[in-house]
Amino acid sequence: MTLRQELERIGREAKRASRQLVMLSTDVKNRALEAMAAALEERQDEVLAANAQDVEVARRRGISGALLDRLTLNADRITEMAQGLRVVAQLPDPVGEAIKMWRRPNGLWIGKRRVPIGVIGIVYEARPNVTSDCIALCLKAGNSVILRGGSEAIRSNRAIFSVLNTAAVQAGIPDGAMQVVGRTERSAVTILLGMTEYLDLVIPRGGEALIREVVRSSKVPVIKQFKGVCHVFVDRAADLKKASEIVMNAKVQRPGVCNAMETLLVHQDAAKRFLPSMVKRLRDAGVEVRGCPATRSLAAGVKRATEKDWATEYLDLILSVRVVPSLDAAVEHIGQYGTLHSEAIVTEDYDAAMAFTERVDAACVYVNASTRFTDGGQFGMGAEIGISTDRLHARGPMGLEELTTYKYVIFGNGQVRT
Repeated sequence: MTLRQELERIGREAKRASRQLVMLSTDVKNRALEAMAAALEERQDEVLAANAQDVEVARRRGISGALLDRLTLNADRITEMAQGLRVVAQLPDPVGEAIKMWRRPNGLWIGKRRVPIGVIGIVYEARPNVTSDCIALCLKAGNSVILRGGSEAIRSNRAIFSVLNTAAVQAGIPDGAMQVVGRTERSAVTILLGMTEYLDLVIPRGGEALIREVVRSSKVPVIKQFKGVCHVFVDRAADLKKASEIVMNAKVQRPGVCNAMETLLVHQDAAKRFLPSMVKRLRDAGVEVRGCPATRSLAAGVKRATEKDWATEYLDLILSVRVVPSLDAAVEHIGQYGTLHSEAIVTEDYDAAMAFTERVDAACVYVNASTRFTDGGQFGMGAEIGISTDRLHARGPMGLEELTTYKYVIFGNGQVRT
């Protein structure tokens, strides 16, 4: 069987299963998710063994620290994956939800009902936990899912899929509803992205280069997030102790993820009081700080920031710092260099906070909180399938509702149009 034939077989099976999934009860889906969580915990040794092989190969290939962190599984991360499955099982089922209903003067009742999208393709790299997260969310939302992970995580993805698929089918989920492309040829992605007769939506997860290539090549609609150049703006009216904790969390807690802060903006009226101690604290935590001339004049050990730095997603312990003269200047900087992902202001000034939330264009805008909360689990959605910086269909963390569409259901009593 050729690669194209294999992918078309996968597509046909996924499409067939999607028609069965839409008819499944919430109880069946929830029992399957609980069984999948239990199986993942019971068989974690084989998953970790497969992952250890992937990690060893990645190290030999010289994969970077951030990507290696995303690739690596351990017992705690397996537990988190299982818990994610259980959380999704406990969430309300969006399928069949009546969004709204209204009556027309001619007596017609028009209803807007939430329904599954159909078959969703996920193209991702270096994150084996995505396999579990995406299967859980797509299943609960009534969608078939075809997963194509990167070659660096192929053993991990196969192992996780085997565990989850076996448990799901035994619990009553149609065979073929969840599938992993087990071949690593790069052409597999191109073929998959052209399968408009089977796929209804593609969601890429990974680095900017991968996402741009998917967007360029796909004939199937794509929901995307190119990168996360996230900012924290410390306003003139900020509580500086609060600001210090937010900045540390946003940069240091897990720097290799898309919701980590990459640029710190500080109002000039707060800079002298804030930056010397803040930069020292960051440097003590291993952060390389690159700053504008004003930042370098106020704090020791700051490297010169270049124009390129303001637009860079480091995904590492590197931070750009800029002193700005006003809230307007902060908003302008974010508008020029931001990526519509997550932006934060630290301030005790209500008017400044509201102005920031109204004027900053991003999927998530925070007041006095870390950008690290942009996450489906933190938003109470369960495991997320990704974070969209698009404006159409879905924006921000994508949970169950974002994996559905809707249809109109019209009830009449013999009405005809005149």
